[in-house]
Amino acid sequence: MTLVVIGGATATGKSELAIAVAKKIDGQVVNADSMQLYRGMNIGTAKLPLEERQGIPHHMIDLVEVSTDVNVAWYQEQARATIDELLGQGVAVVVVGGTGFYIKAILDDLNFPDTDPLVREKITLQAEKIGNDALHQRLAILDPAAAAAIPKENLRRVIRALEVIEITGKPFTANLPRADSTRYPSARQFGLTMDRDLLDTRVDARVDRMFELGLVEEVDTLIQQGLLVGKTARAALGYAQVVAMRNGEISGDEAISQTKLATRQYIRRQETWFRRDQRITWLDESSERVAIIEKAILST
Repeated sequence: MTLVVIGGATATGKSELAIAVAKKIDGQVVNADSMQLYRGMNIGTAKLPLEERQGIPHHMIDLVEVSTDVNVAWYQEQARATIDELLGQGVAVVVVGGTGFYIKAILDDLNFPDTDPLVREKITLQAEKIGNDALHQRLAILDPAAAAAIPKENLRRVIRALEVIEITGKPFTANLPRADSTRYPSARQFGLTMDRDLLDTRVDARVDRMFELGLVEEVDTLIQQGLLVGKTARAALGYAQVVAMRNGEISGDEAISQTKLATRQYIRRQETWFRRDQRITWLDESSERVAIIEKAILST
């Protein structure tokens, strides 16, 4: 059973590496990017078009409409079922993405407390009263690790984390398991890292390119398809800024600059999250990444 996991921050080259590894091991790719689950969110999520996937099947992509709010429990069930089916057929799997909580949900036996409508409604009303920033600050006090992983713009996840804390009396991240409780003991995890200045340059170029390719027009189309109805998709990097621009809150130039800033901030949170997992082997931009991963697989 070959299961490779490639995580790490935005713009470090995960998607391209996943394809290269999948070609080497005759495998298929399973997406672990929370926003690539949404149909039509292509440019802003850097979703590889079909012609760039080099014939490698990709799973857990384009599954839901932007008006739908997806949670990690749903993702865990769907992703594990896909992985188990592929592995059962003798097909190697490469999981790739930058959503650390989704990767952990695949690998580890997380417990997801039931929701309490009364608690959720109370916290939602608090959010409306005190605002996103203050609510996120409250989360930072109660569970700094969760606050580091969840951006303040993603109000739905902030509310959910606070709901779990109130229901269980424990930090939201308290149910993150030890390494020995993994569902897939033979999985090999790799994280991609990159020089900070180089990564910042790549982020700037990536955001500029997204706007050049038509991110604004993509958002306009998605608004017609219900982007403003759901809370999750509209909070995505780039999409939130374009929505704010369309609402007259910021200019086009500000939308670009704010997307770059928000992406850098998100990268810092990704790095904080992934660095907590001691099972990850880190590969920088100078590494022979494919060769190292292939060697690790063969030695398993």
